[in-house]
Amino acid sequence: MNILQILPKLDVGGVETGTIDLSKELIKRGHKVIVVSGGGQLVKNLIEIKVKHIKLPVHKKSPFTIISSIKKLEAIIKDERVDVVHSRSRVPNIIAFFAARHAGAKFITTAHGYYSNHFISRVTGWARFVIVASSVIGRHMIEHFKVPHERVRLIPRGVDLDKFKFKMPSTSPKSEYKIGIIGRITPIKGHIFFLQAVARVIRLFPKVKVLIVGDAPKDKPGYMEKLKFLTKQLQIEKFVEFLGSQYDIPKIMAELDLLVLPSVGQEAFGRVIIEAGASGVPVIATRIGGAIEIIEHEYTGILMRPGDIFEMVNSVIRVLKDRELSKNLATEARKKIEREYSLIKMAEDTIKVYEEACKKKNILIIKLGAIGDVILIVPSLRVLRNNFPDARISVLIGSESKHILKNCPYIDELILYDKKGRDKGLKGLLKISGILRRKNFDMSIDFQNNKTSHIISWLGAIPERFGYDNARLSFFVNNRIKYLKIKATPLAEQFRLLKSIKIDTVNAARYLEIWPSKEDFLYIDKLLKNAWVSNSQILVGINIGSSTRWETKRWPLKNFARLSDMLAEKDIRVVITGSKDVMDNVKYFMKIASIKPVNAVGLTSITQLGALIKRCRVFLTGDSAPMHVASSMGVNFIALFGPTDPARHFEPTEKGIVIRKDLKCSPCYKSKCKRNICMERISVEEVYKLIMKKIEKT
Repeated sequence: MNILQILPKLDVGGVETGTIDLSKELIKRGHKVIVVSGGGQLVKNLIEIKVKHIKLPVHKKSPFTIISSIKKLEAIIKDERVDVVHSRSRVPNIIAFFAARHAGAKFITTAHGYYSNHFISRVTGWARFVIVASSVIGRHMIEHFKVPHERVRLIPRGVDLDKFKFKMPSTSPKSEYKIGIIGRITPIKGHIFFLQAVARVIRLFPKVKVLIVGDAPKDKPGYMEKLKFLTKQLQIEKFVEFLGSQYDIPKIMAELDLLVLPSVGQEAFGRVIIEAGASGVPVIATRIGGAIEIIEHEYTGILMRPGDIFEMVNSVIRVLKDRELSKNLATEARKKIEREYSLIKMAEDTIKVYEEACKKKNILIIKLGAIGDVILIVPSLRVLRNNFPDARISVLIGSESKHILKNCPYIDELILYDKKGRDKGLKGLLKISGILRRKNFDMSIDFQNNKTSHIISWLGAIPERFGYDNARLSFFVNNRIKYLKIKATPLAEQFRLLKSIKIDTVNAARYLEIWPSKEDFLYIDKLLKNAWVSNSQILVGINIGSSTRWETKRWPLKNFARLSDMLAEKDIRVVITGSKDVMDNVKYFMKIASIKPVNAVGLTSITQLGALIKRCRVFLTGDSAPMHVASSMGVNFIALFGPTDPARHFEPTEKGIVIRKDLKCSPCYKSKCKRNICMERISVEEVYKLIMKKIEKT
């Protein structure tokens, strides 16, 4: 693989050291590595291991510099044929995210600390995978940045065991002990508490030497002077040496008898803990952040309460006095570092994340339409799963359609868009787009194909967006195909779109499916039992309703009632179905029908309807969702078409028959009509004959 790592600068620090260490291991394994940064003293270390470094001002927060850097980084990614961009800091994350998206590379981030949740930090969670060094940072990214847990990868930092040589602590008392504290000189590192503790320790160990390694940030230069002044106040300045930034940490570790990590703010990991453990230096650390995961109290180190000076004093004195304890802590710590925190293990685990990002696609299907339209995409979902068995496939659907795909075996996740409720308006559109952006999809397939779906996929920052060129803001879709000029069935159009992704659909099965649960079938058994329908009774289902806005799709109620009576005369029980919207029609139907059918109107969910239709010998419906439900359940059905065209809305199947009158005005696609002759001319007798013919054949 070709891997690009990006970070602000290459000066002293854990992030910088980790970048160099990982680069070395990647090179060993035959990968090509490029590092982009604002430069620094450690660039020479990269050159020594033959890693290409490219200098860009990716450490600067100026909007103009960021935009310029995005364009330059995009060109680098394309020129170097980069597969994975691994970003390690907040401003580089913004630059890397957009550059990688435009160039088609996979974007990976590492969250190195407790970032506050503002826009610059939020981009960290937009990566394909977010690597965290500790569980506490993982929880922080999930809870505060809303990163889906399946995209968080826990990879503790690793230490180069060839650099940090193990030295067993002396079991005999020493004339002088060296205690170290290594890290940035900032208030959260607890230097003040540490110095106050040292002032008490030297009363018992007058020959203690304290080494403070690290510099204060450039924006807080006065803090270092504050610490130096404190040493004078405590009269310990002759015991304390401020070494500033040091490049040769292994050499420092080799001199120490004890490392103290007195942090009072959350530590993301604590790299110096594993470096000390590898070197045979016992560690005392505060019980906070990542230190808790590395140190097993009293076994591989000593943990203490943050800010508790007296506990720190007692812990330091104990470790220095008890040489056998020092030896045991160091020995067990080294074993744990070799087992869990080696550079080799970190590199291997990171490479697995890179490989997963490259091989495992993250696919979004968009279908925000009505229930029947959602059922019609099932064969396409089946094709996608067969072609991408390892992919994560998610479907964005309207909340009213959630039950259809609840048990679908071809998908991993349903994302609900409640555009009439909680996701209403522009605010809701931006909210759902933000959710998609955090999920970091590689590809979207837009089967909805309207303005909303096009905008959502674009705002979701999905690099490959497949859909139709329909002039409805379709410029937001960057992989478009034209509609066929001839009439095509729903699946024919869907499969054309899949072919544009180079998916073979020639031999793809076109049957529809839904998945009623065991509870759905039990519910229907009870419903029919209460209506005195025996298991041997021939049952015919009649869907008397359609969408309230499509009055023209409805067959006259008088025809349904007459048909019901004719079937009842043959000792065939009729069950009527429909949504709660047609309850007024039910009352009229019951009034004009001579023999009352089983009334299931408004009493079933879509999957319960599937279970009910499965009990029917034949099902009669108009052009509506129940037609597709009947097809999904493999039941004989008859579909009545009027204002709409079956060539576009009916998926051919051996079990289904269409009745339609060929009129000059049909199909008109009008929701209202004074005459509605296209449905009126479908006679009761012809429908009855077809039903009886179907029954006789079963």
